Amino acid sequence: MKDKTIRELAKGCRTVDDVHELLKNLFKDTIQQILEAEMEEHLGYKKHSPEGNNTGNSRNGYSKKTIKTRFGETEISVPRDRNGEFEPRIVRKYETTSNQLEEQIIAMYAKGMSTRDIEEHMRDIYGIDVSPTMVSKITDKILPMISEWQSRPLDLTLTPKI
Repeated sequence: MKDKTIRELAKGCRTVDDVHELLKNLFKDTIQQILEAEMEEHLGYKKHSPEGNNTGNSRNGYSKKTIKTRFGETEISVPRDRNGEFEPRIVRKYETTSNQLEEQIIAMYAKGMSTRDIEEHMRDIYGIDVSPTMVSKITDKILPMISEWQSRPLDLTLTPKI
């Protein structure tokens, strides 16, 4: 599985800069989906769900945040809630560096980790206690993104020069 994932990631890359950009975008998209799952967990209902009507708290747009990764700066959109109680765990308030999260996320993909593995990983590495439900919500949001990316049409005219 690991070799197949690496080959799939490398197909569209012609230079080291292409690889860095790909990894930066993969990291950004993953962090974005985790933030959405965290907000869903915080509020107790999915985005646009009627369950959220008259609950006393709801989504309230996004705040832009630039974080530094080893691949350069990237801008993410941190969701907000009306009551101002949402505290993201994956990238905490006032935090501007990724603390090498991108490496850990890429490693989780490459290893095909289960929700229990990811839960343990988050606790061991980041000191974040997340419930199996929260991990499931995060993986449910990320897996379609990975599937879509893996099934994208490939440009076969690009062949690396050796």
